[in-house]
Amino acid sequence: MKTNEIREKFLEYYKLNGHTICPSDVLVPTWDKSVLFTPAGMNPFKDHFLGKVELEFTKATSCQKCLRTGDIDNVGRTAYHHTFFEMLGNFSFGDYFKKEAIALAWEFLTNNKWLGIDADRLTVTVYQDDDEAFKIWENDIGLKPDRISRLDEHDNFWPAGAPSNGPDGVCGPCSEIFFNLDDGSDVEIWNLVFTQFERNGDPPDNLSPLPSKNIDTGMGLERAAATLQGVDTNYHIDILRPIVEAAAEVCGVNYEPDSDNGRRLRRITDHVRACTFCIHENVYPGPNKEQYTVKRLLRRAVLDGHQMGLRDPFLGELVPAVVEAMKVPYQELGETVERVASVIEAEEDNFFGSIDEGLARIESIFSEMKSANSTTVNGHDAADLYQTFGVPAELFEQISVERGLEFDWDGFKSAMDKHGEASGKIADEVMGNFGPIDEIKAQVKSTEFLGYENTVAEVAIVGLIDEGKRVDSIAARNIESPDEYRDQQLVTDQSPFYGESGGQVGDTGTIKTTGGEFRVNDTQKNGGILVHFGYVSSGSVSSGDKAQATVDDQSRSAIRRAHTATHILHHSLQQELGSHAQQRGSKVTADWLRFDFTNLSPVESEQLSKIESESKARVKESSKVTAETLPLAEAKGRGAMMLFGEKYPDPVRMISIGEFSKELCGGTHVANSSEIGQFEIVSEEGVSAGTRRIVAITGEKAHEYREQIQSVVDAISKELGCSKSQIKESVGALANHIKKAKKLISGGGGELALLEFTDQGDQPEYLELRSALRQTANDLNCPLFEVGKRVQAMHGEAAKLRQQLDKLKDAPKMDADSLLETAESIGDIKVIAAELANGNPNLMRGLIDQIRKKTNPSAIFLAAAMGEDKVMLVAGFSRDLVEQGYHAGNWVKEVAPKVGGGGGGKPDLAQAGGKDPGKIGEALEAAKEFIRSAPVG
Repeated sequence: MKTNEIREKFLEYYKLNGHTICPSDVLVPTWDKSVLFTPAGMNPFKDHFLGKVELEFTKATSCQKCLRTGDIDNVGRTAYHHTFFEMLGNFSFGDYFKKEAIALAWEFLTNNKWLGIDADRLTVTVYQDDDEAFKIWENDIGLKPDRISRLDEHDNFWPAGAPSNGPDGVCGPCSEIFFNLDDGSDVEIWNLVFTQFERNGDPPDNLSPLPSKNIDTGMGLERAAATLQGVDTNYHIDILRPIVEAAAEVCGVNYEPDSDNGRRLRRITDHVRACTFCIHENVYPGPNKEQYTVKRLLRRAVLDGHQMGLRDPFLGELVPAVVEAMKVPYQELGETVERVASVIEAEEDNFFGSIDEGLARIESIFSEMKSANSTTVNGHDAADLYQTFGVPAELFEQISVERGLEFDWDGFKSAMDKHGEASGKIADEVMGNFGPIDEIKAQVKSTEFLGYENTVAEVAIVGLIDEGKRVDSIAARNIESPDEYRDQQLVTDQSPFYGESGGQVGDTGTIKTTGGEFRVNDTQKNGGILVHFGYVSSGSVSSGDKAQATVDDQSRSAIRRAHTATHILHHSLQQELGSHAQQRGSKVTADWLRFDFTNLSPVESEQLSKIESESKARVKESSKVTAETLPLAEAKGRGAMMLFGEKYPDPVRMISIGEFSKELCGGTHVANSSEIGQFEIVSEEGVSAGTRRIVAITGEKAHEYREQIQSVVDAISKELGCSKSQIKESVGALANHIKKAKKLISGGGGELALLEFTDQGDQPEYLELRSALRQTANDLNCPLFEVGKRVQAMHGEAAKLRQQLDKLKDAPKMDADSLLETAESIGDIKVIAAELANGNPNLMRGLIDQIRKKTNPSAIFLAAAMGEDKVMLVAGFSRDLVEQGYHAGNWVKEVAPKVGGGGGGKPDLAQAGGKDPGKIGEALEAAKEFIRSAPVG
């Protein structure tokens, strides 16, 4: 039986038995902070199991995309381990229980209409104390007792070992179904979990019956297919064997299952399939969290290819094979083949560039360990290897294990923490922690959101939390940093406050009762409820109080402008760059938006101008903005943009802007695009491989931005006396003028033409002014609105430099030849100790170099007053004296105290400073005496 047929039969069977078919959740469930990836079929139903949401159905079935890395070292080595896999499951939320769950599973497995497995090849296990499940298998199903095994809590309880070891929370016994293979061994194909207890504390008597008992079952699709297709490993089933064969062809080797290359090809198959799904959902390789997992999987696969002799990217060539194998259930993969392959190839190319050096360093570390009789790889060495060569710690660990060595994970994590990296081994958790919010969720289930139509509403307070504890009331007290305070939380039965989601920040405002006021600094979604964060600003508030909730309308209006502008920008990006430029993240606050999108290269300035112009044109069109709630399929049929990796409810809310933009979005928006007012793109930059970021502003912020641009340009024009249209050229000329002046001063003086500008009184268009100011900021490498201050400082510097040049004109000429005329012979050394009028460090060093070229052996000590309270000393020896042991650093260190200073430097050239120009003569005599009394040192 084909894998796709098994999947279809499973869902059809449970649908016929009253279950609602639920689509697979995304691989990265951003709503669940306890996991990085969806690790099990039950994960999307956590709040259903825990009673934290209103139930639309009590029976569900799904085929869930999952990703786990806990057993990553077994991938390719064993017959059944994967990172990415599909989990078939059926679930009951307080509906049916053990008897029905067991009967449903048995019928699906054995009935010829479904899988038709020979019942004689099936055996089962139950938890050692679960007499109920044992009797159902024996009496209702008809299994003989010798085909039912009782196992302890570590084998047949979920979570494993929970009664003795925890964690506290929902748990229950399991019953597993095994298939007897032709070689006589058994393989588990189904696990039925009976969540019937609440664990609290240590045994005994720590398991309390749940008021509502649930069913969570799981059957690995790949393992079921291997069983029914009679193959000895999941990698030989109909949807995986073609990828293995394609990998062998790309790598230029034969696929021999029992060989080292066979194991490598299976690992490549698993990892490239996992990464194809991840990158399709816009999870790109990177340094942290789920991105690190993708990087780690790709680099493990690259290493396998490297060990088979490959030195160029090859994994990207396997993406079409993955898409072909998985196209029946996941047709959407076909829309991103080129993008996924490009991302994979870029990461491969990056790693291939450093892998040889990294492996050589690993061998060096192993050699050092052998010499030191060490058997544990130092975690700090592993962190350094990752930072320098990009070798993931898990890959280093894998190589270490193959050598029989231990790996210092604690040391690695400690070293990475110092680098600010959040990488390392990732746990595959299932249930999160329980706390006061979970308690409120279990009681309240959901908060009705009223904010699409209203910003003021009458509400009832149903839950309060103060500094991490649930309380009945909160009284006002002194709060430090009240605008940022979040340690008090308030939940209401309904609310006009928008909870942060979809990139849009949570609303702010007030919730007032007759006895007090709660200041809302933020609003967050937590499952189905809205949590208001802030503090009681006056009086007191209590659970059960009636209140008036008022959203800060000015802030909400500004947020609406920016959110609608985000949709318009998204449209403009796709118009200019192509359909691949999809949203990868966004943040929307009051009149400010940050939009991350997929693009493998920087956006050219001309393209960015077109994107901004298109967005502004759409704003000015005065297009109507409408919101509709409709079935997901209908929204898709009407052309709504679907973001890969995003989880959508059904029905969905679709936001349309005129006829050009349709996106699924739960955020708040303006009624007409013209309400956005002004729109400005502030910046475009890269944030990671294949991801670009645009920051833009709207409304009042855009208006203020334009005024600031105009103000800075006016200031520069006034400072330099130049035309506004010529600020870039004028600032460039000023920079060159300063450069020439410094060069002349370093050379002892010279003529410098006056720098003069003319203001023609022109009034360029705003976009021309903005472009000129941005280019000027780029030339000066400073923030945009710091350009005015920088130009003012440069103008002042230019004036001071001209004064120095003017002084040099009037000063006696001082060059190498004239200084040589003052030389005194001490032994065979030509010693020059002289004061320079209007000297500077560059000039002094230059003169010393010139003198050393003209005469040897030579010792030069120059001094110059740099104002009323500053002295500069520079000393140098010719090379032959340095070779004899003379040290210029020691020379200036000895003399500098004469002018109230200190310093030092290299043997051939050194510099010092001082505070007393009146003592320069004494310093020069001391310099000569140093040579006379200490000819070496």
